[in-house]
Amino acid sequence: MGRRLDISSLSLVFSPRPQPAVTPEFSSDAKQKIEALRQRYPSSQPVLLAALHLAQKEHGDLRDDVLRLVAATLDLPYAHVYGVATFYTMYRRTPSGTNTLRVCTNVSCMLRGAYDVLRAFEKQLGLRKGQSNADFTLIEEECIAACANAPAVVCGTRYFLDVTPEQVAGIIAELKAEPHPESEVV
Repeated sequence: MGRRLDISSLSLVFSPRPQPAVTPEFSSDAKQKIEALRQRYPSSQPVLLAALHLAQKEHGDLRDDVLRLVAATLDLPYAHVYGVATFYTMYRRTPSGTNTLRVCTNVSCMLRGAYDVLRAFEKQLGLRKGQSNADFTLIEEECIAACANAPAVVCGTRYFLDVTPEQVAGIIAELKAEPHPESEVV
């Protein structure tokens, strides 16, 4: 008589089969835009900022594989593309909320209460600067070129001027009702 194996005490662990990494690609529309821009310049370097915007719009952020795509598309060194993407605050290396609020705290805005406005956004959103939730990313920005109407906040292409802490709840409600993602820039 054969031995019986009692498997009732064994716990089976199933792990999902590893999925092959998907290499990001540009859409045909983005490829056409990049190629049209390349035709306007003697080299591909001046096209980099626009290509990064397009990549961010299509892929949501600029993680390493997306930066490699941009570098390969423009035939530029990855280190250069990485350096540009990490220098400018308009580019994201991680996923963000639908709306990216950029609160200017440069001199003009600072002198007119920008830090009070920033604290009001932090309190209303439950976020600290640099953090995100599904709807919002909150960024302390160096300058958004709206000094005459300080303090100022920009979200996508929507500027909020002469902002006071008391207006913050209304701004958040407006953007929840009608988002202004940064991707509308390109």
